[in-house]
Amino acid sequence: MIAKTYSPTDIEAKWYQYWLDNKLFTSTPDEREPYTIVIPPPNVTGVLHMGHMLNNTIQDVLIRKARMEGKNACWVPGTDHASIATETKVVNMLKERGIDKKDLTRDEFLAYAWEWKEKYGGIILQQLRKLGASCDWDRTRFTMDPALYESVIDVFVDLYNKGQIYRGVRMVNWDPQGLTAVSDEEVNMKEVQQKLSYIRYEIQSDGGEKEYVTVATVRPETIMADSAICVNPNDERYTHLHGKSALIPLINRPIPIITDEYVTMDFGTGCLKVTPAHDPNDYELGIKHRLPVIDILNDNGTLNEKAQILIGKDRFVARKEILKLLEESGNLVKTEEYKSNVGFSERTNAVIEPKLSLQWFLKMQDIAKPALDAVMTDDIALVPPKYKNMYRSWMEQPHDWCISRQLWWGQRIPAFYMQDGTVIVAKNKREALRKVQHEKLLFAMTEADLTQDDDVLDTWFSSWLWPISVFDGIRYPDNEEINYYYPTNDLVTGFDIIFFWVARMAMAGFEFRGERPFKNVYFTGMVRDKQGRKMSKQLGNSPDPLVLIDQFGADGVRTGMLFSAAAGNDLLFDEKLCEQGRNFCNKIWNAFRLVKGWTVSPTAKAGDSLPIQWFEAKLSQTLIEIEDHFSKFRISDALQSIYKLIWDDFCSQYLELIKPTEYTEKDADGNYSGIIDEATYLATINFFERLMALTHPFMPFITEEIWQDIRERQPGESLCTATFPKAASIDTAILADFDTLFEIVTSIRNIRNAKQIAPKVELPLSIRTATPDRFKALEGLIQKMANVPAIEYVSEKPENATSFLIKGDEFYIDLADQLDEEQEKEKAQQELTYLIGFRDSVLKKLSNERFVANAKADVVERERQKAADAESKIASLQAFLHK
Repeated sequence: MIAKTYSPTDIEAKWYQYWLDNKLFTSTPDEREPYTIVIPPPNVTGVLHMGHMLNNTIQDVLIRKARMEGKNACWVPGTDHASIATETKVVNMLKERGIDKKDLTRDEFLAYAWEWKEKYGGIILQQLRKLGASCDWDRTRFTMDPALYESVIDVFVDLYNKGQIYRGVRMVNWDPQGLTAVSDEEVNMKEVQQKLSYIRYEIQSDGGEKEYVTVATVRPETIMADSAICVNPNDERYTHLHGKSALIPLINRPIPIITDEYVTMDFGTGCLKVTPAHDPNDYELGIKHRLPVIDILNDNGTLNEKAQILIGKDRFVARKEILKLLEESGNLVKTEEYKSNVGFSERTNAVIEPKLSLQWFLKMQDIAKPALDAVMTDDIALVPPKYKNMYRSWMEQPHDWCISRQLWWGQRIPAFYMQDGTVIVAKNKREALRKVQHEKLLFAMTEADLTQDDDVLDTWFSSWLWPISVFDGIRYPDNEEINYYYPTNDLVTGFDIIFFWVARMAMAGFEFRGERPFKNVYFTGMVRDKQGRKMSKQLGNSPDPLVLIDQFGADGVRTGMLFSAAAGNDLLFDEKLCEQGRNFCNKIWNAFRLVKGWTVSPTAKAGDSLPIQWFEAKLSQTLIEIEDHFSKFRISDALQSIYKLIWDDFCSQYLELIKPTEYTEKDADGNYSGIIDEATYLATINFFERLMALTHPFMPFITEEIWQDIRERQPGESLCTATFPKAASIDTAILADFDTLFEIVTSIRNIRNAKQIAPKVELPLSIRTATPDRFKALEGLIQKMANVPAIEYVSEKPENATSFLIKGDEFYIDLADQLDEEQEKEKAQQELTYLIGFRDSVLKKLSNERFVANAKADVVERERQKAADAESKIASLQAFLHK
């Protein structure tokens, strides 16, 4: 017997284990059409947060639906090794143990890193099971798995041999705390309150009166690295200074005054200090004007000997101290408060330092073109398409990709150095030695004479291969799995990594497979709190997803998140959404208990077949609507259609239409059971079965529980692999008839509410219509739903009747026995008084010539319609009061 209340805790673990035991998520290549999704691999350091919940729920909806459609559904899970984040975690763990990374060898450190990964690295994947994620867990991949590691190394060697990877000194984002270069994606821009310092530089001259120019900067500690002062050539204030030199305050090193239209004349003083080593834009100016590059900062953000002053001071300490020195020397004109955006390391929260650094780079121009064309021609479709412009802006002129990181955790760069600095790129040291011996004829050289590059590769350089490497398509490009599952179908991810991951996967797909890696990219929005703020630990506004699941059930949380998760739009999360999801579960559960509680009797009066025909048509209509939503990735809209179908159409209407009117005797617990005919019961159970199949991708647990209880199932049988419902032909006539039926019933119920007449009181109904046959078949249902004892067809309005119109037909409810005439007249007089006042206020507005002349025509017309409607109601009420 089905439990009285729905308890998610009791059923979720049970069914998830059942699905695993029966390998219902497992996929191997066969003759079916494949449907493949690769999970955006969460960082191995991560735990489940609200963004993961949304992203993985959408993936699960898509994969479960495909599985039920008979496709070979393969959802590949896995995690990313997250070089910077993981190394930071391990370093912190070692500190707690009293161990300094500097005291360890590389191999010793990596042993600790693997220890940490084995202990904590799988947490988020275990948490995804609580959500109901139907991944093929046997396929779980990790970007540092041997096969994936080797794939990354093979790709590096291949691209280097093609001339697409090079080593050089370029400007990068430098994390002075993590002591590594980081990608743009790993830099968080924050608005920071700073001081804009106005510093004067003396113009170098042979004598005479001294002249100065003033420069505004937020980084006074970098003046010692200045290579020039730049002014706009059109700025007449500084025309006389063109070609002259200025002296850097405190160190008196002369620098040229150059001109370039890059300088904005109306910002600051119109003079720009050019520091090529410490600003990306200055670096470009420096290249253009062939300026020297003077790097005054050490890797840890302290000043080096080239600064000449404040050597060894941290950059921010130096900033404060140099202002004092400038003030004492008379070179500080003024300071003022100034807000500007500053980059912070996502991992260490250190302020990023633009820094010239010797790094490995991948040329992007040629490799990006096929990936750009694929999106612009919709060979790869972005959902929503508004992101095509963002994609194009990144891809038309991409910067070369800095792919090296100064870390130990990650794929080590396969570059080996001879003692004279010559670089040999090879898969391993043995192959590097072979190349040296055969290409350079240095047969006496041994492996001990080669030193491998200390750096590792950017994490993205492994994850860009993800759709290929999870099927081992780099090492074995013609294996059965890559040929079957690739290209994948849909990618679900956040728009914030559109370039750093999505575009790069597209590049890798065309470079190494000659085709796109996926057909559609569905971008989720950001999960924000109900005030629109980004969720964060600092704000304390990010709920623990596992606590939500414990509180509302996985199905409740899944539906709660999807209720307002339109593609590409931010979701304003409120726990009330999860409560709504849980209430939906309870509604379904209680409806099933109601139906299963009925007694089927061969002697029961045959039910009206029209409700069954109507709901069959309604179900097919909704199925077509849902398929349209899915084809456009309107996942939230698809759920809303299901919600309305079950809550409104099935529970509120259909079950009401067919509910028994006969009951059994009381049972031992004092309960009655409705008696229903077999045909109606079987049709209803069949509807329930199909509704559970329709809802399963969104709410897998409760639907499996009910589906298993509907009828006896074979061992291992599951709703996971049942057939997703398909629409039949739609009887549009019966849909129209039942729309009318529900309008009639609603109108009668509204009259009851307005007149405060109890539902048990019968109200006679009369209809004035030119086509009475339209209502003949519906009479029994009208009587049942609206508690109408009889229906009469009339040619004139009965006395004492309240009326309503539906599509030209007039309906009358005889209230003669229900109403107190004096009381009704009192209500009518109150309404008349209100309407006269309302009409007069509208007429006053319409008599205002300025309003009529200036308001839009449709606004004026609405006001006139309001006046006309009020006049009509006033006339009706006056007629009632004077009869």
